[in-house]
Amino acid sequence: MRDTFHSLRVEAVVLRHADYGEADRLLTLYTRQLGKTRAIVKGARKLTSRKAGHLEPFTHVKLQLAKGRDLFIVTQADTIDVYLPLHEDLILTGHASYVLELLDRFTYEDDAENLSIFRLLTETLARLASKSDPWICIRYFEMRLLDYLGFRPQLFECANCGREIVAEDQFFSFSAGGVIDPNCGAGLPNLKNISMDALKYLRHFQRSSYAEASRARPSLEVQKETESLMQGYFTYLLERELNTPNFLKHMR
Repeated sequence: MRDTFHSLRVEAVVLRHADYGEADRLLTLYTRQLGKTRAIVKGARKLTSRKAGHLEPFTHVKLQLAKGRDLFIVTQADTIDVYLPLHEDLILTGHASYVLELLDRFTYEDDAENLSIFRLLTETLARLASKSDPWICIRYFEMRLLDYLGFRPQLFECANCGREIVAEDQFFSFSAGGVIDPNCGAGLPNLKNISMDALKYLRHFQRSSYAEASRARPSLEVQKETESLMQGYFTYLLERELNTPNFLKHMR
C-alpha cells in the first residue's frame, strides 16, 4: 500500500515513542487504515514543536503522513481524544499501558487494516478513562483481542477430546488453547487448574457484548484466578512475559 501514495490521512492511537536522531521522535502507531506502523515526527523534541503534545502514548489522533525513504513522516497532527484520566491516575496509566503493550506485542507492522481491533482499542481506552471497572474492561479486551487475532480459547468443549464441558472444576492447557476435562487431564502434562466459577466468567466475556459483560460481579478470588490464567496463556503465546502486569501488582 505504501507504494501507491505520497501522502495519507490516518486515524491512529499512539502506542509508544522513542527518541530518534538529535531532535526527532519515532512513533509506533496503531492506525485505522494501516494497522500497526511507525512514523517520524521531525523536531518533536524541540521546545517549539507544536506536534509533540498531540503524540503522547494513549492519544487518539488524526495524522497526515508523508511517504519517506524508509518510514512515514508526520506532517500534521490533530487530537481526537487524550483520555486525560489515563494520564492523571497511576493505576489507570498502568491498565492503559497494559492494553497498549498487549496489542503491540501481538501485532506486526504492515500486517493489514483491522477495523475491529482499532475500534476495540479506542473503546477500551475510553472505558478506562470513564473509570469503568478496570478488571472488566481488561478481561473483555483480552477476550475480544484473542478472537480477532485467531487465538480464541476453547471454553465450551474439551480441547483434547471435544466432549462438552460439564459444571465442575476443570484444567486449562495453554498449548491446546482451551479447557481440558478431568478425564483427559489425568494423563496430560503442564495443565493449570481452573475453577467452574472462573470458567463461567471467561465464557461470559467470550460470548457477551460489553454491556452484558459489565454486569459481571466476580469475587476477588475469581478475579485473581482469571487474571493469572490469562497471563499464563499470553506468556505461552508470546513466548515471554509482559512487563506491565508486574508494574500493576507492585502498585496494588
